[in-house]
Amino acid sequence: MKTHVKKGDQVEIIAGNHKGKRGTVLSVDAEKGKVVVEGGRTVKKATKASEKNPDGGIVEQNAPVHISNVKKLG
Repeated sequence: MKTHVKKGDQVEIIAGNHKGKRGTVLSVDAEKGKVVVEGGRTVKKATKASEKNPDGGIVEQNAPVHISNVKKLG
């Protein structure tokens, strides 16, 4: 699948609950048609304790958005 955005592009989310948010593309999954936008769709995820995070708990991370819901800026 051909994509209109690539890693590092500035984009704006044009549909959904996060409409209007702008950010940089962190990753593109062309097969699934998803992109991860920095600060675009943050979700809270529960994590188990590990060496990296000994306490575990709730972590905020960027979640993917469908590629048709983003518009390249500039």
